[in-house]
Amino acid sequence: MAKKKKNSKKGTKQSSSSSKFVFWIIGLIAISIIGFIFLANNQKSDNTAKEEIDYANQPFLGEKSAPVSIVEFGDYKCPNCKNFADNVVPLIVKDFVDTGKAKFYYFHYPFINVDSERTAKFSEAVYHELGNDKFWEFHELIYDKQPEDTRYEKVDLFTEDFLTETLQEIASEAEVKKVTAYFDTKDPEEAWKSDEALGGKLGVQGTPTIFVNGKRFDGTTMEDLNKLVEEAAKEQKGNE
Repeated sequence: MAKKKKNSKKGTKQSSSSSKFVFWIIGLIAISIIGFIFLANNQKSDNTAKEEIDYANQPFLGEKSAPVSIVEFGDYKCPNCKNFADNVVPLIVKDFVDTGKAKFYYFHYPFINVDSERTAKFSEAVYHELGNDKFWEFHELIYDKQPEDTRYEKVDLFTEDFLTETLQEIASEAEVKKVTAYFDTKDPEEAWKSDEALGGKLGVQGTPTIFVNGKRFDGTTMEDLNKLVEEAAKEQKGNE
């Protein structure tokens, strides 16, 4: 099982979740323009500089040759991440991934409760043992199973039995055994903690938080995201 964080660390993160949470709401910005509104109680980050991110051994959607890398730091227990997964990620896939403009990565930043850490560890085990495609199947299924009632946000629901049963819906018995065996080692825990540490260095305070080629996205619409992706693509081409 994933170890619990020290109380001082958890208190800091849980406090930030109430005052610095990220809320994504899909809306109609103008005719034929679909956007999303970024609502937060904190001001936008002043850190606009690019940060180096190691993308090796990370799950992603898209082609390796895509010039731009979009990263989400997420928490499987986070209601806003579910909203993002359900409503915004499909737009990112349609506009950027399917067109070959960008790759979309998922990095773990679990902070809500032990469910968050356990599920991050389990998904790392799925990725390691079953590969990228199966990871994304499991990823989507977990968000589908997240309770809509946010009162359950802090309740311990995503137990190891629950995660195993969820994986059984999309994997063979042999595959499930491989994942659960690897889950019982320290390696998948170290993997999500590496993601978390990177998020801390990048100034992540809530989820979902998005970066484009290492630059934090603080826009409010898909048009804003498209501009940042285009800028990143031009910069990448200029560096080649």
